[in-house]
This record gives sequence, structure tokens and C-alpha cells, in this order.
Amino acid sequence: MMDLILWRHAEAHDGFPDAARNLTEKGLNDAKRMSDWLRSRLPGNTKVIVSPTQRTQQTAMALRSDFITETKIGPGANVRDILAVADWPNVQGAIVIVGHQPTLGNVASYLIPDIPAGLSMKKGSVWWIRYQKNENRFEPVLYSVIYPEMI
Repeated sequence: MMDLILWRHAEAHDGFPDAARNLTEKGLNDAKRMSDWLRSRLPGNTKVIVSPTQRTQQTAMALRSDFITETKIGPGANVRDILAVADWPNVQGAIVIVGHQPTLGNVASYLIPDIPAGLSMKKGSVWWIRYQKNENRFEPVLYSVIYPEMI
């Protein structure tokens, strides 16, 4: 079984350059709340892969510091980039991707056809997709969606 956890970065300050934008105080608090929720549910062998922007790095740091920074999933990435970096659905275990809109919303709607195209994931939210056996085949299933305000 493979779990693909899509985590949109938390709220960041406006500014330039885009890649250097820091999380707001609310963003830091939301990242901590989401990381506490994730930490209690993730398997021990979870791999965390993060966009190189400051706001995604700060979001991931709330969870743990031993993440992998991957330029291929930065702003402007596409669905193929995310799935290739995650090695979906080949890898066993859990992968957390900390990234950006609209890419993460596009990944969710690509994998789960019932999710409308153009989905906008709320800042700081987690969309957990599980690749599991359903009857005689494997398919992606939306396992959980959670927002910081829900915790």
C-alpha cells in the first residue's frame, strides 16, 4: 500500500522574491497544528519531500527536519513532476509532498476523478490519498482531508 499525502504550505506573507516569502504567525501556528496531527498518524518510514521555497521549508520543518528538498516540485511544477518525485504508485509506504497550488489540487483531481478539476486546496491543508486494493484492482482513494481549523 502507498500513501501520498499532499500538504499545501501554510499562510505566507506577500512579497518578492516569491521563493523567499516567510510564513505568517498564523501560518507557523497552522503548520504546527497540522504537523502534530500528521505526526501521530504517519508510519515511521514516511519520506517527506519539499519544494525549495521558504514557505514550504518552514511548513515542513514543523513536522521534521530530515526532509528532502526537491526543485522539481517547486512553483510551476505539474502533476507528472509530483508523481515522478513521489514514485507513485510504485513505492511502498508513505510520502508527504509539501508544495503549492495549483499543482497539488491538480494532483488530487487527476488521481481521484470525482474531485473537480481546478480544485483549490486551502493553505495548510492535508489531502491524504491511499493507493489500495478495491475488488480485484488497486486504485487511489481519498483517505482524509483536514484543514488547520479542524484541529
